[in-house]
Amino acid sequence: MEPIQSALKNWMKSNQTFQHHYQEIRKQILADPSIKKILRDHIELDETDINRHLMKLYEYQQASKDCEKCECLEACQNILPGFTPHIEVEGKDISIRYEKCKNKRHNEAQKEKESLIQSLYMPKQIKQAQLQDMDASSYERKQLVKEIIEFVQGHAKNRFQKGLYIHGPFGTGKSYVLGVIANELKNRNVPTAIIYMPELVREMKASIKDDSLQSKMQHFKEVEVLMFDDIGAESISPWFRDEVLGAILQYRMMEELPVFFTSNYNLEQLETHLSTTNRGDTETIKAGRIIERITQVSKPIELVNRYRED
Repeated sequence: MEPIQSALKNWMKSNQTFQHHYQEIRKQILADPSIKKILRDHIELDETDINRHLMKLYEYQQASKDCEKCECLEACQNILPGFTPHIEVEGKDISIRYEKCKNKRHNEAQKEKESLIQSLYMPKQIKQAQLQDMDASSYERKQLVKEIIEFVQGHAKNRFQKGLYIHGPFGTGKSYVLGVIANELKNRNVPTAIIYMPELVREMKASIKDDSLQSKMQHFKEVEVLMFDDIGAESISPWFRDEVLGAILQYRMMEELPVFFTSNYNLEQLETHLSTTNRGDTETIKAGRIIERITQVSKPIELVNRYRED
């Protein structure tokens, strides 16, 4: 008999503790300013209705509304991270509707913008390059910044402009410039593709085996702004020069689609490089066709001084 009485006392004590805790929580919920306003706006809700939906009111009261308690999306404390709650009352029923919060909308917008820049084997530093961080300490750098701004603004007005053929010695920041242009265009919702040329050659050769060559070429032909980084650094073959690079440039020349290039070679030196195949043959006429197409979609600009980091 004693164990039963002891268990009953413990249950009653536990129940009293629960009831006290329940009433405290209920008091906190009903004292919340946002919930008080909801109940004032819906006088049809009586005590029974409130008690019946107390858990929903508690969920709403504890949640971060409109990111008020969240520094960023990663720190969201809501049941559905990235969503803010809204109370809806229909008759005697209370429900919670969740909508994307401002942090999540901002995060998704940023991801959507990031997806506008497609890169093939480009370092992270290049993909994060910003115009305000560019070295503008010399006349040639100031002219380059001017060219970038003019292109971006002109492209936004749907006016065809040639890209740039940026050439000069190693260490002048040519690749960084491509990242700057891509990010400026990204901010205006313009898709770009930045391609490291030596890897493109290997990528295209490998694409023959899995039958993806034509689809990849079509993408490079049609992307709004195309960028070839370090053209001339690759070991060229007649097939790649004429059937891949030549075909892409021909299409973009006909469709008036800009192309940007970086190279250690000026156009005359690049023509010599393209005319000498990996078999040792010299094909001046075919190389000249490539150079002609390059000049139709871009204009040369030389960088001589080494890039200076502030």
